[in-house]
Amino acid sequence: MKYLVAVLAVAIGVAGVVLGEADDSPGLQLLGVVLIVGAVTFGVRTARRGR
Repeated sequence: MKYLVAVLAVAIGVAGVVLGEADDSPGLQLLGVVLIVGAVTFGVRTARRGR
């Protein structure tokens, strides 16, 4: 279940980066990248705690 949240957050982040690039919005791209990095970090921490 926690992995699903991380995957959805990465998908939303990727959409933010793509839409920000199409609209020339550097702020939206930054928020998308921050969301992706946070979701990957969350997923890795969750995987390491499970073992």
